[in-house]
Amino acid sequence: MTNSVRERLMPASVGPPVRATSLELFFDLVFVFAFTQVTGLMTADPTWAGIGSAVLVLAVLWWTWAGYARLTNHVDPEAGVVRILMLAAMGSLVVMTLALPQVFGSSAMVFAVAYLVVRALHVVLLGLAANVDDSWRRSTRTAVPNVLLTSGLLLVAAFVDGQAQITCWALAVVVMSLWPLFGRARGWDVAPTHFVERFGLVILIALGESVVALGAGTSTHELDAPLIAVGLLGFIVVASLWWAYFDWVTIVAEHRLEESAGTERALLARDVYAYLHGLMVVGIVLYALGIEVAVHDPTRHLELPIATAFSGGIALYLLAHVGLRLRIGGGLGRGRPVAAALAVAIIPMATNLSALVTTTALAALSCALIAYEVLRHRDTRAEIRAHRTGDTKPT
Repeated sequence: MTNSVRERLMPASVGPPVRATSLELFFDLVFVFAFTQVTGLMTADPTWAGIGSAVLVLAVLWWTWAGYARLTNHVDPEAGVVRILMLAAMGSLVVMTLALPQVFGSSAMVFAVAYLVVRALHVVLLGLAANVDDSWRRSTRTAVPNVLLTSGLLLVAAFVDGQAQITCWALAVVVMSLWPLFGRARGWDVAPTHFVERFGLVILIALGESVVALGAGTSTHELDAPLIAVGLLGFIVVASLWWAYFDWVTIVAEHRLEESAGTERALLARDVYAYLHGLMVVGIVLYALGIEVAVHDPTRHLELPIATAFSGGIALYLLAHVGLRLRIGGGLGRGRPVAAALAVAIIPMATNLSALVTTTALAALSCALIAYEVLRHRDTRAEIRAHRTGDTKPT
């Protein structure tokens, strides 16, 4: 390997923090399509089984994305050979996404093979990183059995159906989810600014899917007052979820990463971003299912699985925020735990109320949470946000 290539593949963490590249943004755009397809899976079968199966698919997509986000935090994704391999991986991801509508049927094998290609390319890219960083060599070796196990389970799932197929998928997700717990987060040494930006962008992508769901639900209906009301209220919830994350959470989390180092930073990056951000994305996508059904017919009573996804998705999102706050040493807090509990309490009521009333309740709850935090923590919030301009450090 020549010196010029070696320099371009050096870990981002040894130099100044870098921003997300255009290729990384392009890579993330594929997941806009993927999240839309997952929501489509749920709306096609809005039962406990259908929603649960779609969550398994979302988990596979999440861990695939997180692996590449960790990788491109470590190597220059636009270096010559890396760029080609990244584009090849994106092509395979598109095939995976195209297969999603029939992922548990006729397209199961297409999805499994495309997934194998995506993961194999990831291992190749890890190998390139290992050539210039000794600490990644063991991480590369341990990735191989992960790829073989998860890909093998999805390939087996393509040959079976029913409960056996779902069991294979569930086992694959268990392997993906538990694998990072071994090895003391080896390979999760990150450049904080770039890493935080990437995961913030994926939260934006998920929130964007909720906005897309609003449009999908109204596309075949005449625009009347109830539909407009649900659309606006649904957007207010999305805006509140955006506010809850980007107002201060991302700033404090980045600062905690910056002030930590070594294994401590790696464990923090793994726990806060790979795990807790994954739960946030699941919560947002579940909410997207609920709002799409709500705008489709604002007068209907929501079935329990849809009501659980709709209001429970918000609760899961907020509980992930609570977990994040605890993990970075910020304490339990009051606003978000209470709001999450109230969102859960809305679930049984939603089955006896119209979708319009349920959406109104969720919008009121979301706005109340944001107003409480702005007023109750105005000084702390101002200090945290001042850190964004370099005036001070968040506490």
